[in-house]
Amino acid sequence: MFAKQYTAALVSAAFFSIAAQAATLDWQSTNTLAHPVQKLIPQAQDSGEVAAGQSVHIAVALKARNKAQLDALTQDILQGRSKRYLSKTEFLNQFSPTEAQAQAVVKHLQASGFRNIKVAPNRLLITADGSAATVKAGFQTSLHRYNINGRQAFANVANAQVPSQLADIVLAVHGLQNVHQFHTALRHPTPQAFKTASVSGHSPSDFPSIYNANSLPPASNTTVGIIAEGDLTQTLSDLQDFAGSAGYGTVATSVINSGTPSSDTSGTEEWNLDSQDILAAAGGAVQQMNFYVAPSMTNADITAAFNSAVSDGTAKVINVSLGECETSAQSDGMTASADQIFQAAVAQGQTFSVSTGDSGSYECGGRTARQSYPAVSPYVIAVGGTTLSTSGKTGYLSESTWNGGGGGPSYTESAPAWQTSAGVLTISKTKRGVPDVSFDADPNSGALVLVNGSTSQIGGTSLAAPLFTGFWARIESANGNNINSPAPSIYKYFKANPSLYHDVTSGSNGAYSAAKGWDYTTGWGSLNIANLNAFIARTPGF
Repeated sequence: MFAKQYTAALVSAAFFSIAAQAATLDWQSTNTLAHPVQKLIPQAQDSGEVAAGQSVHIAVALKARNKAQLDALTQDILQGRSKRYLSKTEFLNQFSPTEAQAQAVVKHLQASGFRNIKVAPNRLLITADGSAATVKAGFQTSLHRYNINGRQAFANVANAQVPSQLADIVLAVHGLQNVHQFHTALRHPTPQAFKTASVSGHSPSDFPSIYNANSLPPASNTTVGIIAEGDLTQTLSDLQDFAGSAGYGTVATSVINSGTPSSDTSGTEEWNLDSQDILAAAGGAVQQMNFYVAPSMTNADITAAFNSAVSDGTAKVINVSLGECETSAQSDGMTASADQIFQAAVAQGQTFSVSTGDSGSYECGGRTARQSYPAVSPYVIAVGGTTLSTSGKTGYLSESTWNGGGGGPSYTESAPAWQTSAGVLTISKTKRGVPDVSFDADPNSGALVLVNGSTSQIGGTSLAAPLFTGFWARIESANGNNINSPAPSIYKYFKANPSLYHDVTSGSNGAYSAAKGWDYTTGWGSLNIANLNAFIARTPGF
């Protein structure tokens, strides 16, 4: 009993000393703002401050160095003016925070009481374990408990701050709230759904025929990545079983955990959908399939998974069938830190393929049109959803807008120059418009995915994104893995070359309706893979 009291006294004294030191410092806010829980969720009930000892896992995003030069480099790449990509070592030497900067943040975390502090290899992220008390000491904000329709969550009630000497180093602090987290973007058909002979489920191996990819060689020279979460044991087993049943060879896989491995299997269907459809779209072979695995769907853990894919640097195309409300991402600082990670990917010649969500134009709920992050990032390819009609299983007939496919003008992200110069933005000419392209996503025309010996029909933009990932890996492999991020070229060339895509001109996703050419429901529509690959081969700078 005396030992416990003595220990408690020491801890109390330590935090009193930290608080006294903090009072003498000049603090500045990061991009992580006070989380507007009750503004975003009016029914949320504030239950007061969390206990000081409640565990908190954080990810501190650090600012890239030489940002003006990094911006110039990525703009040159995105505009097709350069094909000079950086190796991960070159990025580390030129643009990553210095070792001294990272250690300055580490020392602050240590002084605040954090433990298990780990610096990512590219030094863009530092993860650590602590408590509500260490958060208050290290970032000058309390955490409050919230009851959200029966779910217990917490969030920071003030902006996350750091001492002024770290203000030019720290970009954002993730893990201070779990009210808003990432979610998958898959859907199952409903029993009462209207079906026709031309709208039905497809084996993943049907899609290369449907989208005219069979003339390309498989993506045998290209490594692909998948952002995933939890325990992937079943997914890895099902992937090999699917490959065998489809006549493909054994798939080389690698699991890269970005945190402490988790036993969560709730996402098995998602990761099966991703991996099996990527493999099929890629022609049945990839150089390797890397799973960058987060232990949970919190912003801290998903940020670490994003960064793991970029820090590792081996995956040429990386699939993200995840998203969250873009305004929540902005408040959390996720927009700032993940955009920087995606920009690093562009510099390294990597392409992120991101689903736009399954809530139509209303990703943030209610009847105010808002979009999904990270689909709205200007450094990724945003992939929306269609309803696919075929003749038989593999004959392309048509596509219409799937009403669940995310799309519209972003509220938080500015339009990149390559999009504004195309003259396609009609609602807001200054805000990023999504999607860029689309593929099958309607669960009624979805993929027949193998899950633990049984077949499950699954759709959502969680199908559309891996289809693009696999097809683009196939194109990359056919072109020596040396193509720029395709978004700028898509906007530059598609209007005058309609044979490169299937224009979707019917349907609505809620607030927006399809139209000729690019629109806010399906972007340019789906790709004609063989035609696009042939065009790339004869178009220098694509």
